[in-house]
Amino acid sequence: MSGGELVTKPLIFSGRELVLNFSASAAGSVRVELLRDQMNIPVEGFSIEDCIEVLGDDLERVVRWKEGRELGDLAGTPVRLRFVLWDAELFSFRFRE
Repeated sequence: MSGGELVTKPLIFSGRELVLNFSASAAGSVRVELLRDQMNIPVEGFSIEDCIEVLGDDLERVVRWKEGRELGDLAGTPVRLRFVLWDAELFSFRFRE
């Protein structure tokens, strides 16, 4: 098994959901955290620990966080996305209403 991380450039998004197109092995997963643009500090409620593991293989899987935080609350705010993959491939991500 192999793992990896990806951190995006700062971005400003609109929408309420983060949707992934990904594929993970039976033992693999994807998790996502949102980082404050300038400091790379996790946004409260959107850390790696708060992210519910994304498992399986899907074209449109919505990422969820444990406390039920609404991603839309951060729309229009500069953030970076940090993806942590374990035996998984990330093909694309997008935001949607």
